[in-house]
Amino acid sequence: MENDRKDGVEGEGSYSGTKDYNERTKKFIQSGKVGKAARAAAPKNEEEKHAMQKAERIGKQRAKK
Repeated sequence: MENDRKDGVEGEGSYSGTKDYNERTKKFIQSGKVGKAARAAAPKNEEEKHAMQKAERIGKQRAKK
């Protein structure tokens, strides 16, 4: 996708992308649906819980320190 901005400031660190994300996040929080979404994302059983915990450990091992 081409950049239509004249100042050329986009790509990683996109100002318009950040603004859009922040606005959508704020709307979601204000909607009152956060608790429901969190409950829906919770592990459904012990096996899923352990798989999620394992994925988190692996992700943290690869994270920059």
